[in-house]
Amino acid sequence: MLSTGTFLQDRYEILEKIGSGGMSDVYRAKCHKLNRLVAIKVLKEEFSSDASFVEKFKMEAQAAARLSHPNIVSVYDVVDEGNLHYIVMELVEGITLKSYIAKKGALGTKEAIGIALQMAQGIEAAHENGIIHRDIKPQNIIISMDGKVKVTDFGIARAASSQTMSATAMGSVHYISPEQARGGYCDTRSDIYSFGITLYEMVTGRVPFEGDNTVTVALAHLEEPIRLPSEINPEVPVSLEKIILKCTEKKAEYRYSSMGEVIRDLRRALIEPDGDFVEAVPRADATAKTVTISSEELSQIRQGSRNRRAEEENQPEIGRKVVPEGSPSEEEPSGEPEESLPERTGKKRPRREREEPPRNEDVSPQLERLLTGLGIFVAVIFVVGVILVLVRVGGIFNLGSGGRESQSQESMEETEETDGEEDGTMVRMPSVTGLTMDEAEDRLAEYNLIPEWEEVYDDTAQKDTVISQDPAEGEAVERYSRVKLTASLGSDQMDLAALGVMEMTEDEAKDFFAQNRITASFQHQYDDVVEAGKIISCDPTTVAAGGTVTVVVSDGPEQAMTVMPDLLNQTEEDAVALLTDAGLEAGRVTYDNSSTVEKGSIMGQEVPKGTAIMRGSSVGYTVSAGPASGEGQRYVGAINTTFDPSSLIGPGSGSVELRILIRLMQVVDGETQYTPLMPATTINGSTLVPVSFSNIEGAPGVDTGEVQIVNADTQEVIRSYTVQFFPLG
Repeated sequence: MLSTGTFLQDRYEILEKIGSGGMSDVYRAKCHKLNRLVAIKVLKEEFSSDASFVEKFKMEAQAAARLSHPNIVSVYDVVDEGNLHYIVMELVEGITLKSYIAKKGALGTKEAIGIALQMAQGIEAAHENGIIHRDIKPQNIIISMDGKVKVTDFGIARAASSQTMSATAMGSVHYISPEQARGGYCDTRSDIYSFGITLYEMVTGRVPFEGDNTVTVALAHLEEPIRLPSEINPEVPVSLEKIILKCTEKKAEYRYSSMGEVIRDLRRALIEPDGDFVEAVPRADATAKTVTISSEELSQIRQGSRNRRAEEENQPEIGRKVVPEGSPSEEEPSGEPEESLPERTGKKRPRREREEPPRNEDVSPQLERLLTGLGIFVAVIFVVGVILVLVRVGGIFNLGSGGRESQSQESMEETEETDGEEDGTMVRMPSVTGLTMDEAEDRLAEYNLIPEWEEVYDDTAQKDTVISQDPAEGEAVERYSRVKLTASLGSDQMDLAALGVMEMTEDEAKDFFAQNRITASFQHQYDDVVEAGKIISCDPTTVAAGGTVTVVVSDGPEQAMTVMPDLLNQTEEDAVALLTDAGLEAGRVTYDNSSTVEKGSIMGQEVPKGTAIMRGSSVGYTVSAGPASGEGQRYVGAINTTFDPSSLIGPGSGSVELRILIRLMQVVDGETQYTPLMPATTINGSTLVPVSFSNIEGAPGVDTGEVQIVNADTQEVIRSYTVQFFPLG
C-alpha cells in the first residue's frame, strides 16, 4: 500500500486512497508535470510476483489505452517500476451507477435512457475497436458530477478474435451472459446481454436473478426466463421493456447484433415510449415431432429403392450401363417416374452430394464380383482395340512425317470428344452471356446443365443479367454437370434524390444512411425556402454502400437576434423609441400604481435588460399610474440566487430541455395575486439559471411573498423562494 506523499517516477504524488478491488488499489494523485489530478490503479503487492496476474493487469491497460471516447475513462500511462505495476488514468469525480441506483431506487424512464445512451456509446466505441468488455455492470459505470457517464475497468476485456472462445475469465455473476456462464464463445452480443441486465436494474431497482451462491445465479441466467420489468415497475413503457428483453435473450442470435441498433431503438424510445417498434429476431420452427418408421414402411422404402435402381439402369441415353436380359440383377420396372433434374430454386444453388446407389440385396456377392470382373475385361479389350484402330488410321508409325503424327493426335482427341457426344455424356457449352437469369437457366436446361450462380454489382449491366460464364461457349462439358454463371446485381450506386432523401428530416436521413451503411456528415445553414429540419442538398447525389456523403440541413429563415434595452424610468414615448431602435415592437401595456416611479414612466418590462431576443418580437411593459389614493408607502423586496435544473432532472439533464417562467406570488386580502418577473423561456436541463431581482415591488401592506419558478407547459411550481418585503417612503 502506498502512503500519502509518495512520489512515483518523480512525477505523480499520491494524495489519498479512494478505492480497492480484487487485484488492485486506486489512489488520487497529482501529476506535477502537467499540473492535473489523476487516478492511479496499482496492482496489489501479493500479486506482483505472479506472472499471470501481471499479464492480466497489463491486458486491461492495453485494452483501455486503445480507446478514446467521451464515455470511456481515458488511460494516460502504464508503468512497470520494479515490482510496482500501475496504470495512470483520468480521474472522474462522481459515483458509480450501482451507488446511484442504491441511493435513488428505480430510475425514471428518461433518466434511465439518458444514462443508457451514454453507456451504449462508450461500449459501441470499444466494439468498433475490436474490444469486448466482458464485465459490463453498474459497478463499472461512473457518473461524474457534471452528469457524464463513463465506462471503466477493462480488466477482463479481450480482443474480438478466436481467443474469446477459450477465455475462462468471467464477469460478475449477476450480469454475466449465458455463453460466459457455460464457458462458451463470447462476442459483442455478450456485452449487449450484460448491458440489458444493467438497464433492467436501472428501471426496477434490482437484478433479475438472485440466489444463495454464484452457481445458482449462473444457472438462472442459463435456464430461467427473465421476469418482465413492468411487473416490478408498472411505469416502465412498452418500448423500453422490449429493448431490455431483446438485449437479454438467452441465445445470442436472438439479441441485437450491435450496440448501434440498441442506440437507435433507445433514441426512438425517448420519442415514442409506448411505440411497438422493437423488431424481434425470427425463431426457427422447433415444433415438428419425430415420426417413427414402422418395419413395413421400411420394407416398402427398400423395395422402392430397388425399383428405381432398375429403372435407372434401363436408361442408356444418360450414359448408364444396360443390363442384358436374363442377367440375375434384372428386375421388373416399378412404373414410378424417372427422377428429375434438380429444380431451379434460387440464385445460389447448393452443391448436390453424389449418393451411393442402393445395394441390391437379392444378388449374391460372388455373382456380383464375377460380373464386375467380366465387365472390366471387356472394357480393356474394347479400349485396346480402339487404340490400335486409331494408330493404324492415323499413321502414327510413319516416322518420316511429324505433321501426320500431330494430326493423328488431334484426330484422337476429336474422336474421343465425338464419342463422348455420341454416347450422350458430353455437350457443347452454349452462350448465355447477356441473357436474363431465367432465360439462361431455361437455355442450360435444354443441354442438361445445372447453373451455379454468383451475383456481383455491375454499373454497366442490368440487374439479373448474365455477365460471364465458365466454361466458355463451345467448350465440351459433361452432361448434368454444374457450370458457373455470374449475374449482375445492377449498379450499387444509390440516387439519393430518387430515393426521397431530399424530402426527409434530419433524423429520417440519419436512419436511412445508417441502414445503408453510408457515412454522413451533417451541416446546418439558414434557408428562406426549405423548411427548418429538412434536407437542402447532398454531396454527392449518388453514393454506394460504404461511401461518404455531406448533407446540408435547413435551419429555416435567418432570424437575427438583438439585445433588450433598459426601459425602466423612461417615458412611454422614449420606451417605444428604444424598442424600435432595437428592432423590437411594443407589446401589451399595463398600468399600475407606484409611489416611487413618476406617473407616465416605465416601472417594469417583461424581458429583463441585456437579454438576447429575436428581432421583431413584441415586448410588454408596465407604466406607472402614480401613487394610489390614500397610499402612504410601497413595499420592496429582493432576491439573488441560482437555480440548477439538473438537481431535479438527474444525470441525463444535458439531453433535456425545459420551458420555465418566474413570477411573484402574494396573498392580498385573502386572494392569490401573481406578478410576472420573467416570461416563459426555454432552457437546457444542465444550464444554471440566475434568479436575481434587486427591486421587486410587492402589494402594499404585504410583507412576505414567494418567487416561484414554474414549468410553463404544465404550470407546475418547480422551485420557490420566500422573499421579505419592507416598507419604503
